[in-house]
Amino acid sequence: MLLRLATSIAGALAAYVLYRILKIVHAELTSPLRYLPGPKSKHWFFGHDKELRARASGVEERWVERYGRVIRLHQLLSRSQLYIADTKALHHILASTHIYQKSEPVRFSLGRIVGEGLLVVEGDVHRQQNPAFGAPQIRELTGIFVEKSIQLRDIWATQISGDGGIARVEIVSWLSKATLDIIGLADRPDELSAAFDVLFRTETQFSLMRAIQAFCPIFRPIPLPIDKISRQSHATMRRIGRELLADSKRDIAETGTFETGQARDLLNLLVPTFFIAGHETTSTAMAWALFALTQNMGAQARLREELLSVETDSPSMEDLNSLPYLDCVVRETLRANAPVTNTSRIALCDDIVPLSTPFTDTRGTVQETLRIRKGDTIIVPILALNRDKEIWGPDAMEFIPERWESATPISNALPTMWGQMLTFLGGPRGCIGYRFSLVEMKALLFTLVRSFEFELAVPITDIGKRPVGVVQKPFLIGDPDAGNQLPLLVRPAARL
Repeated sequence: MLLRLATSIAGALAAYVLYRILKIVHAELTSPLRYLPGPKSKHWFFGHDKELRARASGVEERWVERYGRVIRLHQLLSRSQLYIADTKALHHILASTHIYQKSEPVRFSLGRIVGEGLLVVEGDVHRQQNPAFGAPQIRELTGIFVEKSIQLRDIWATQISGDGGIARVEIVSWLSKATLDIIGLADRPDELSAAFDVLFRTETQFSLMRAIQAFCPIFRPIPLPIDKISRQSHATMRRIGRELLADSKRDIAETGTFETGQARDLLNLLVPTFFIAGHETTSTAMAWALFALTQNMGAQARLREELLSVETDSPSMEDLNSLPYLDCVVRETLRANAPVTNTSRIALCDDIVPLSTPFTDTRGTVQETLRIRKGDTIIVPILALNRDKEIWGPDAMEFIPERWESATPISNALPTMWGQMLTFLGGPRGCIGYRFSLVEMKALLFTLVRSFEFELAVPITDIGKRPVGVVQKPFLIGDPDAGNQLPLLVRPAARL
């Protein structure tokens, strides 16, 4: 009996797998994407996934130069997917959230890390969960940004004094702790960080069975060894979030005022989402900002001169936003070193997409629009378009804050919600926390660059970049197993 049952189940699963494979083959043979230009897949299973994740040096730029702005790539199982660098097409895709959304496999995989929060849900559920992050809310939080920045400054100052006036500081871990503290999650930094690090490593390392579960929901009930680890990590984060929320409510009850408690309530309710969206992205952006300033010492000196002209150590949001060169440095960091390098969307129905530039398909036919079929996947190349030489000029790959000082304001056709760049995307699903991130970065840069001079502690050839979840972090090529790190030499800044 058991043998017949097992045989029946195995047969049913085999039939299901065969059905899915035949469905993929049929879709490929009939797909309108099959005539698009593009590079050959380097792997029958992974397609171009590894190249996109690793952001091999200049690979996307070479694709666009050779094949144009509408390219056919291959995803897992070598299924076709679109790589679109056409600005008019991206405007249409990012604005049409009723047609283009995160795919179900992507939502499943991301949900394994952040839960069913803002980064995962779509449509009406997303609109209901979308919190307010306007100027009044960020103004209220600016004091916290500055307070935590000063605490980090003082820790580094103590380390420097104990090391004879100059210290080697591994800034990735320290900036991570600071941004954790800023979003109100540092009461248990070790426990929370450990839980998230384990979850991140577990769910972002490639697992064949997890990939199968992402694309074949029928296999999701099958328990995997990593499921227990993920459940434990999520339970830890939820518990800490509930405890922080209870602490916040108790403070409000005792003081009889909301003050910053109301804002903290919101953050504590969204622990997993804000860990990745409000912590991982900003701490990564800050690491690349300080790295960029070590490679452009003139910009670092000019920024410090501007910051030292401010009389207070505790600036308001208005003070921070009134500093023009600080704004240039933040903009250039987020353009040239966007923490999230790309994102993706799936078409929920057939569509005709307008194009800025017609393209010639592999049959020699000029196409003035792009025909999309339900189920087609689109890659939105954030970093590649932020550094596109046709948009930004021949120095697009360089960190030059002065480009934002031009008498003619920068203007381009990118579909953005801020800064003429794709870093925060655009349309209804643009980043809701962009104001939070901007002022947080300005507060950290204000305090740290005003107080210290920074220099790279290793040869620049030893600095590499690798994907960690949705962000791209620095590591030492000569010591990759040591984790994500960026060692800088830090010394006190000379006061004017």
